Amino acid sequence: MLKSLFNWKVLLNLLVAIGIFIGLVWLTFRWLEYHTNHGQEIPVPNVINKSVHDAVKILEDTGLDYEVDSAAYNPKYRPLQVLKVYPSPGSRVKDGRAIQLMVNPKSWAPVAVPDVINKYSGLAFQRLEQVGLKVSDTIYEPSIQKDAVLRILFKGNSIKPGTKIPRFSVIDVVVGSGPMRNIAIPNLVGLTVKEAKSVIARNLFEVGLVDHEDGGNDDSDIVYYQDPASGDARDQGMQIDLWASKKTPAELRGKIEILNSTYRMRVDTTLPPVRYDEVPNFQDPPPMNDPVPAPAPQKKEAPKTETAKPTGTSAKPTTTGDKPKPAVPTTTPATDKPKAKKVII
Repeated sequence: MLKSLFNWKVLLNLLVAIGIFIGLVWLTFRWLEYHTNHGQEIPVPNVINKSVHDAVKILEDTGLDYEVDSAAYNPKYRPLQVLKVYPSPGSRVKDGRAIQLMVNPKSWAPVAVPDVINKYSGLAFQRLEQVGLKVSDTIYEPSIQKDAVLRILFKGNSIKPGTKIPRFSVIDVVVGSGPMRNIAIPNLVGLTVKEAKSVIARNLFEVGLVDHEDGGNDDSDIVYYQDPASGDARDQGMQIDLWASKKTPAELRGKIEILNSTYRMRVDTTLPPVRYDEVPNFQDPPPMNDPVPAPAPQKKEAPKTETAKPTGTSAKPTTTGDKPKPAVPTTTPATDKPKAKKVII
């Protein structure tokens, strides 16, 4: 058996098999080397600080592929500037290898605008600053919603909540300044209900009752009556009631007169004007706490008695004997004033 193993024919076949195996392995590696460009390496070009467009063109001309990724925005560098390259510049890679480029984006990462419409302006400003938006100007506009956010402007255009804009963008906020006073009511008679509603909204009033004469809800009906009347002064935010119909105003004359008697007050100018007299200004009585002054003492006057004083010519005594006769007093004339006698008490 051992002799048969060392037979020259067996040894020859074994050597042939080993040779064939080695040849196949060699051919396999040569084939792999040919298809994988083994030994043919390309140095990575230095594209740092170049724009991404220039870097991509250089890599394509070199025979390398690329992958672009954006980092956090850094205002120190130009937009779309290449910040890093992997593998690093100078490294040798095979033809067709993908090179990763780290690029500075155009601006900050976008953020969604929060929903602050119709919210109080103080809270709205805080919410906008929390997401990284900066409020530049506050524009006040007449509105019944005082101190409430009406619109958000970005680069002069109104944007809706949820719109994504770059972080740290500068925006303007429109805030309501409150309703205006004594604004003339617009004339809505003759317009369609749709047009009337648009005019009411444009003048910052509210749509109140809308009464359709046929009981329908057609906005193409013509407004034939309104309350308040056109030209009346009202504050913004007040409601305006509308009456609409498909009929002509001539056909609705009776109904218009009924509405006038209900909503329009007539002032009778035939009556004479009312005259108002001024009320005398009486002095108020002294307060109860103040002492009442005592009355001043009055002086007593002595009663006066009037007696008649004889006046006139006295009769001369006659000489009839030794004793003279007393004179007889005569009557006092009415023209003489009596003199009062002094009475001692």
